[in-house]
Amino acid sequence: MNQKWNDPRRDGLGRAPRKGGFVCAALPAVLMALGLCPSGVSAAGQDGAEPPPAQLDTVRLQVAAASSLLAPVLATRESLSAEELARQVNAVDAEDALRYFPSLSVRKRYMGDYNHAVLSSRASGTANSARSAVYADGVLLSNFLGNGVSGLGYPPRWGMVSVDEIERVEVMYGPFSAAHSGNSVGAVVDFQTRMPKAFEGQAGVFLALQPFEFGPQREHFQTWQVHAAVGDRAAGWSWRLHVARTDSESQPLSFATRLLSSGTPDPTAPPLDGAVPATNPFGQPWWLVAAGTQVNSQQEQLKLRLAYDGHTDWHASYVLGLWRNQSQGQSFSYLRNEQGQAVVSGPVGVGGRRYAPLTGADLPASQEELLHALHGWTLKRRHLGAWELEASAILYRYVDDDKRQNAANNPQPGPAQGGPGTLAQADGSGWNTLGLKALWRPAGGSHAVELGLQQERYHLQFLTHRIEGNFLHDAPDSLSAGVQGRTRLQAAYVQDTWQLHPDWKGVAGLRLERWQARDGRTDFSAASHLTHPARQQTELSPKLSLAWQSGPETVLKVALGRALRFPTVGELYGATSSSNSRYINDPHLRPERVWASELGVNTAWGPVEGRLTGFLERTRDGMYTQSIQDAQAQRTVSRVQNVDRIATRGVEAVLRSADWPLPGLDASVSATFTDSVIRANAGFVSQPGDTLGKRQPNIPRWRATAQLAYRFGPDWGASMGVRHTGHQYRSLDNQDVNGSSYQGVSPLTAMDLRLWWQPLPAWHLAVGVDNATNRQSWNFHPYPQRTYTGELKVSL
Repeated sequence: MNQKWNDPRRDGLGRAPRKGGFVCAALPAVLMALGLCPSGVSAAGQDGAEPPPAQLDTVRLQVAAASSLLAPVLATRESLSAEELARQVNAVDAEDALRYFPSLSVRKRYMGDYNHAVLSSRASGTANSARSAVYADGVLLSNFLGNGVSGLGYPPRWGMVSVDEIERVEVMYGPFSAAHSGNSVGAVVDFQTRMPKAFEGQAGVFLALQPFEFGPQREHFQTWQVHAAVGDRAAGWSWRLHVARTDSESQPLSFATRLLSSGTPDPTAPPLDGAVPATNPFGQPWWLVAAGTQVNSQQEQLKLRLAYDGHTDWHASYVLGLWRNQSQGQSFSYLRNEQGQAVVSGPVGVGGRRYAPLTGADLPASQEELLHALHGWTLKRRHLGAWELEASAILYRYVDDDKRQNAANNPQPGPAQGGPGTLAQADGSGWNTLGLKALWRPAGGSHAVELGLQQERYHLQFLTHRIEGNFLHDAPDSLSAGVQGRTRLQAAYVQDTWQLHPDWKGVAGLRLERWQARDGRTDFSAASHLTHPARQQTELSPKLSLAWQSGPETVLKVALGRALRFPTVGELYGATSSSNSRYINDPHLRPERVWASELGVNTAWGPVEGRLTGFLERTRDGMYTQSIQDAQAQRTVSRVQNVDRIATRGVEAVLRSADWPLPGLDASVSATFTDSVIRANAGFVSQPGDTLGKRQPNIPRWRATAQLAYRFGPDWGASMGVRHTGHQYRSLDNQDVNGSSYQGVSPLTAMDLRLWWQPLPAWHLAVGVDNATNRQSWNFHPYPQRTYTGELKVSL
């Protein structure tokens, strides 16, 4: 039998890795430490040596894996090493590591996108952030306070991981592990970060430039990042300190619009030039009169990891993460009067028609001050007879989370000096988790039984106040909207990995969950609010996966699992509102109930490895947030609702080769076909039955990736990557037929190029181009146009 399929260091196809504020204060100290490295200290820990050959056959009992978070489930897994990331991806943010994973995509609007970068998977779209679970070294980064991007925005906290600290990324597809909640129904992602094996240090800089052209706007948007790290290991103790700062500028992300049909003929309307004619997602002509949001973001990260793993049977670790963000939202009017001056307020006259005047909602100005803190603890005890024990705890807290924005009755240029506005605060929100796990290997060695107890607690407090004076710095006045509430998920699970036969291995699990929601309150004003009764529910979720090594190079796998995705605090209680958006909650939401399955085969033909996987998902009471544009109020209105029944089926194919057909040439290609249809739904968009038989929003029929990487020599190489997602809808009734529009979802085909060079073993230089063909794509917001990148990294 071929042993490589079960090597815990290999990816989902058995491929071995190749060889390979506070920041302003901390960065100088780290850089000084880099210069103190004693001569003679090796660069151990930079690129690990080739691992020893695997000791286990494909279906031999495996109780450890490259990511213990994902062991030991036999469902589809994929991975990426640090060396592959450095040579093949123009990466500035942690989520960039997922760019070419089969069936995955991230709705990242610009470099440093901190509140909209939602992960999408096979049957989970870019509006469903609560349908995937993202971790770093087992620490939960997914934000299950809410779902999607409404209100605060609830993508994973990608900013707690930097690209240069990633050692490996592991992804498990589907809810097939009893150790994970129903939020794993789409995918589970685990970033494994590096720890030093001896004294080491790194520093680097990343630069990016996006020439942008749209309508009358011609600008260049820049991003730069600096990072440094230092660490050591001695006598079983290891530590690593990492700091980074990222300054990024986005392209316009939203636009002020006027439907052509909303204008009234008026020869006295002041004639204005510059409006961009376009067609909205529903095929209606409209004018784009202003770029509504351009973000300038300054993010800082500090991360400290401590670990003990000596010659005893004890292992302990602690991680501290601090993430700070200061951002400014700006706007840009396209309208010009007869004198060529920008028009930022007052009546809008275009083409002999008079439209609603420009307001502060059309040209918003905002400032955000965010400080988030992460703590994670782990304690393990090994070789306790037939037992291994583990305890873990995580605390994530919004220390400060403030957003100031001008009011609709405060149009430009007033916000530059202040004027009325709002202050939205989420201070004190966050989550904490506790976990106890035991692994029992009974005599005989054919079983490995994992037992676990878990608790996850979420607290959301999001209050919006009016400011009548100067919104830039005044204290808040009266309450205009508020969201408060808590959820708790307690779980117990058992999972048995069983070596049925030398060629057969199975994993069976059962998860018992008790979910509670309480302290729910929705404020509509200082004088009007609703309190919501407490809720609780108990559910069972069975899991089963099986693998058979049918030949020396072939493995067949099947997996089946039930998952419950419970409502988040934001979905239950989060009636939020701003000058240009509104979110409508539902305290009576039912949890999603999902049965998922997959059948796959992994095989190899000499240097070529392949995987073919068919997957099915049956979802009842799926939770989806429908967004529409209120043309009268000039704002986006979103409402969460249950969709009675969704059926999804699909096929995923992957091919990879290494050093073939030429030495130094690596290639990979993936393609996924998904058919996801609404089969039953009592709800509707405009009339009963208008969603039946329609495709699930944000799920394209086709996704594909392709990569070529060539090493011209040991110290330089190049790569090309292509990623594609097909047409998709945002509306449950599929009436948004024009995806190539603001608020639409267009097909995306982007080609990325990268050239890297190591003139010295400790130096790494790279230049690249993202979206080299400069295709304009949309996912409600416009994606970046052609972007040039460059980076330099130095290691000790």
